[in-house]
Amino acid sequence: MFEIFPIRALSDNYVWTLVQGKEAIVVDPGDAAPVTKTLNELKLDLKSIIITHHHFDHTGGIQSLKDKYKCEVYGPGGGHIQGISSPLSDNEEFEILGKKFIALATPGHTLDQLAYYSEEACSEPILFSGDTLFSAGCGRIFEGTPLQMYESISRFSVLPDNTKVYCGHEYTQSNLAFAITVEPDNQFIKDKIKEVNTLREQNRETLPSDIGSELKINPFMRCEEQTVIDAATNYLGSELKKPYEVLSAIRDWKDNF
Repeated sequence: MFEIFPIRALSDNYVWTLVQGKEAIVVDPGDAAPVTKTLNELKLDLKSIIITHHHFDHTGGIQSLKDKYKCEVYGPGGGHIQGISSPLSDNEEFEILGKKFIALATPGHTLDQLAYYSEEACSEPILFSGDTLFSAGCGRIFEGTPLQMYESISRFSVLPDNTKVYCGHEYTQSNLAFAITVEPDNQFIKDKIKEVNTLREQNRETLPSDIGSELKINPFMRCEEQTVIDAATNYLGSELKKPYEVLSAIRDWKDNF
């Protein structure tokens, strides 16, 4: 089983680090320096890098780490991310340090976005969601469409409730401020705000989350709930007939929040 912990990078990125014995895997190393420092301090050997999408704050450290550790680099195929040595596609299974992972295509934030799910790596299922799903939020839609983002998030909704969600940024506090605006009477959101505020006051991470919690607090996973539909309709000022239209409306609302 892996131990998982974050390495903080750049302004609010987390480089999730999986450790088994003295061997390590890192997810989305946007900056090599803090990763190398941590690996040196813990005397760990980097065996693999996993990449979710092409944005530089998730890929900036690949080449330096690859040169130093001669590690394998898994990530989206297509040849557009320099340093990928094992390109992956949707539903492709792969194994690292004896544990099986599956790549899930989740376009929306970017077209190449992959998430990674494993039921073997830890005692509970784990998901590395990149910038598709955040705690109480989702990524901005830069390259895809609201329909793609809705379909991508829907792939997460059916995962086991106890699936731990490791996302790419510490955005939980600001996401909750928006979520409570969408659903002001949602007690789960109110309780989560208290919990997260305490953690942030102590400069502690608010992640990982889990799917069961996100289904209760994340408006982008609740686009079929009447309270979210009503809030989105009021914001847009017109009738919304499909869940992806609700997501589109609240994503626009969040972008201007």
